[in-house]
Amino acid sequence: MLTRAQSGRSSAGTHAPIRILLVDDHVLLREGVRAVVGTQPDMEIVGEAAGGAEAIAEYARLHPDLVLMDLQMADMSGLDAIAAIRAASPDARIIVLTTYSGDGRAIKALRAGAMGYLLKASLRNQLLDAIRSVYHGGKHLDASVATAIALHVLDEALTEREVAVLTLAAFGNSNKQIAARLDIGEETVKGHMKTVFAKLGANDRTHAVTIAAKRGLIEL
Repeated sequence: MLTRAQSGRSSAGTHAPIRILLVDDHVLLREGVRAVVGTQPDMEIVGEAAGGAEAIAEYARLHPDLVLMDLQMADMSGLDAIAAIRAASPDARIIVLTTYSGDGRAIKALRAGAMGYLLKASLRNQLLDAIRSVYHGGKHLDASVATAIALHVLDEALTEREVAVLTLAAFGNSNKQIAARLDIGEETVKGHMKTVFAKLGANDRTHAVTIAAKRGLIEL
């Protein structure tokens, strides 16, 4: 049976270009990536999508070798699109392109099935190497993201309920309002907040929200 790399060879012994699906809702970003990729003889953009649902459909239509996926899009999140693509095609190779450097979002993306995580600010320096590495079965993390993950690898993770409590607090809800929204006691909310402060090393609600948002542990 031919491997992915072997199946890409032509009869002349050369490799066919890496076929890439580009997913981002910003036209200028897509144009920039297309320009960079266009300089390389071993890769090509075969399709583009401006949203998660379109990305899922285009992947099914094109069966590209690799996907470059934004995380924040209007119709559905990149995380949901990654999970859907990987559910249908477990061997799909996906690299996240994002402005979010927090370890929380990166870990969520990797758990959803991404094999690479790049910051858009680093695309010019890292994009091509990342594409080749992931295409050949490797992983590629932006150095600052890898550092953030390493710094918090031993931290106790927030539970789903703690994330829900902190998210509601981030939108200005009082403990009483949070309790009503989640159908739990106000003392229980206070207990969750106290645990959140301890896990995040936060001094108060505002500090906890700031830390959690920066790390991508809550969505605002």
